[in-house]
Parts: sequence; structure tokens; C-alpha cells
Amino acid sequence: MHRIMFVCHGNICRSPSAEFIMKDLVKKAGRENEFFISSSATSTEEIWNGVGNPVYPPMKEELERHGISCNGKRAIQLQKGDYVKYDLFIGMDSANIRNMLRILGGDPECKIHKLMDYTARGGDVADPWYSERFDVAYRDILDGCKKLLESL
Repeated sequence: MHRIMFVCHGNICRSPSAEFIMKDLVKKAGRENEFFISSSATSTEEIWNGVGNPVYPPMKEELERHGISCNGKRAIQLQKGDYVKYDLFIGMDSANIRNMLRILGGDPECKIHKLMDYTARGGDVADPWYSERFDVAYRDILDGCKKLLESL
């Protein structure tokens, strides 16, 4: 069983997109029983009184344009105890990686990686919260998830 946690800053755009894109790819490959996939945030900005915000509407619309539903997903925060529960922690950018290392207390088993490092181009998945390019974020995340799945 491959246990994967996708991580971004708020868990309302990039990491939930990666979660549901990866779930879609795994399902289409007939490998659903091989994976447990989730996503979380490095911040609490999208979590109020213990309840997380849903996926940001423009990102949700981009996913729906590609036939992917993220209904019911709400932001959650990455916890130190998650380190023993997952095999891979996939961050969207360098800041996510730094914050993951802080929250998780390091990475002695080399479980933390950046999504775009699975592609030939590397780099960060630009945050569509700021760029408003939800289509570009979707494309990058899809490319990264395809390559991640190929590696497993």
C-alpha cells in the first residue's frame, strides 16, 4: 500500500487538486487498492474552530472541467504524527518543503519530495491563489502526478 500525503500552504487549491487528480489517475489505472491518498496544509489559515474551508471555488471548477470531483474535501493541517502514517509527503513548492520539515520534525526516512521533481522540468507548482492561473496549476499537478504514479 502506497500512502501519499500531498501538501500545500492552505489545502484549498494545489494539494487537494493533487489528491483528487492522483485518485483519478489511480482509479483509471485500476490500482485503487494499492493507494491511500490524502492532502493537508502547512498553515491553519483555512481552518476555523477546527473546521476547514472547502476547495477554493475556481480550483474546484477547474477540476470539474476535467471530470474530477472534490466534493466534501475540507482543509486539514499536517500534524507531526502524520510522519509515521504516510510513505510519501509531496509538497507543491519550496516553502511547503521547509514548513513540512519544521512540522514533521525532519525527514529521517527521506519521505518528503516536491511534486515537480518527478517531472523533467522540476521547480514549483505556482500558487493559483496569487496567479489566478488555475489551468496552469492543474496542468503542472497532472504532469507531476502522472510521473509520480509511473515511479510507483
